[in-house]
Amino acid sequence: MISTFTSGERQGALIIAGAVMLFGLIMAVAGHADPMGVHGWIVLLFGGATAYAVLRAVYDPAPQEDRALSYYDDPTKVGLVISLFWAVVAMGMGVWVAAQLAWPDLRFDAAWSSFGRIRPVHTSGVIFGFGGNALIATSYHVMQRTSRARLAGQISPWFVLLGFNLFCLLAATGYLMGVTQSKEYAEPEWYADILLVIVWVVYFILYIRTLARRNEPHIYVANWYYLAFILVVAILHIVNNLAVPASLTGAKSYSAFAGVQDAMTQWWYGHNAVAFFLTAGFLGMLYYFLPKRAERPIYSYRLSILSFWGIVFFYIWAGSHHLHYTALPQWVQTLGMTFSVMLLVPSWASAGNALMTLNGAWHKVRDDATLRFMMVAAVFYGLSTFEGSFMAVRAVNSLSHYTDWTVGHVHAGAMGWVALITFGSIYAVVPLLWKRETMYSWKLVEWHFWLALAGTVVYVFAMWNSGITQGLMWRTYTESGTLAYSFTDTLVAMHPYYVARAFGGALFLAGAILAAFNVYMTIRRAPAKQPERDYPTSSEATEPAVPVAE
Repeated sequence: MISTFTSGERQGALIIAGAVMLFGLIMAVAGHADPMGVHGWIVLLFGGATAYAVLRAVYDPAPQEDRALSYYDDPTKVGLVISLFWAVVAMGMGVWVAAQLAWPDLRFDAAWSSFGRIRPVHTSGVIFGFGGNALIATSYHVMQRTSRARLAGQISPWFVLLGFNLFCLLAATGYLMGVTQSKEYAEPEWYADILLVIVWVVYFILYIRTLARRNEPHIYVANWYYLAFILVVAILHIVNNLAVPASLTGAKSYSAFAGVQDAMTQWWYGHNAVAFFLTAGFLGMLYYFLPKRAERPIYSYRLSILSFWGIVFFYIWAGSHHLHYTALPQWVQTLGMTFSVMLLVPSWASAGNALMTLNGAWHKVRDDATLRFMMVAAVFYGLSTFEGSFMAVRAVNSLSHYTDWTVGHVHAGAMGWVALITFGSIYAVVPLLWKRETMYSWKLVEWHFWLALAGTVVYVFAMWNSGITQGLMWRTYTESGTLAYSFTDTLVAMHPYYVARAFGGALFLAGAILAAFNVYMTIRRAPAKQPERDYPTSSEATEPAVPVAE
């Protein structure tokens, strides 16, 4: 991979790696009595490993061919492999977390193994490690193919990918040490947040530069969704993580906001992280890989554009529905509820557009597990968005809030929508990238699909039942006006559902392990395929399905 760099690019990569090592050393020395010092050593070692990889190839001959005539797929390949690694690790932590709720003694009598520390490792690992790497990798792939242009830069794609994973590593290790801002989906402390800002700015510039040099006049709709994901996540991250460090030699910081303003800012960020990280980016995957796999044009290209603008406008206002019955002004709560209900229209437009695209190709869904992943993902996307709009209504929220119903809703989206569309996209693109005839084992793909579907259904139904039971028990009163059930009573009632949740999560984890094994064996053992004409200037380059004439 480094051998494709010119001598100047190798020198540039060494300078960047050296700068990373220097910052790591400064952090390690300055924070020697703080968890920040541990993170400094991690940054130092990460930079050192990168420098070593570059130095090993520093004297290799420079590439002679014109790189503009080929796509740059190496970062995509590495990103997909890292994504699967995070999937196994983070989902494994999730099963452990679920098991702790059913059997609280499943910890090593150590602070790092407590629920409060390993739970954010699970959530951040799945969202950012698994989902984020998949988004970065597939965005590289989709952007190049739909633009018929090579990535604008040789170093910047690697800087984004490796820098993002350094952020994920700092986040996960920080949680185990108790380093956290205690903000949902925004737990990493100030220095990790600064790193992510730098990485994300480079990512945005890379995306814009690549689109600017495209050989295709039309900007395909998938790029709209990916670009919204990149741009809006940057804004959300910067605003929500405005903080003042307690010391430049320590990890602790204090938010720039306080009280209800802090809560409102957090859930403006938190719900839009769902909107633009877990929805917009993965809709970019859906709008590219589903038509490609089905070999059918998008049912309505105009509808995909209208859905895009609906999601962009409506989602921004929806975050306050997390704060019903709080000190937040009533009109702000109502605004969030209203826009949450309105979100049903663009969300179902995308889900319906995906399913209507499969008209005339349902026999492929029956026979092709990869396409089935994408189809079921679209179904769960429609289901979870309907449920979210329903739960945002104040009267329903009074029952569902703080219960496992919310957990079930989140995982219907995370497992049924995000994970399934990601796995489907990985199965679709891996043989193409590694020039293999097919996946190593389609039986394993089938097994993975049914394990994932069964795990999702068991998990979600357990949490739906658990949550509604919780809500009803909490609001049941005796004739004298006292609570009929204690908190302990609700925990006893929840135990069977928590066992079911752990089982469902274990099934889903088993599927992820099969996926990682199958991809590994595809890379190592699957029969090679004669390379297709797949390069930027070719009129025969692999293209997305053309939109239908409307």
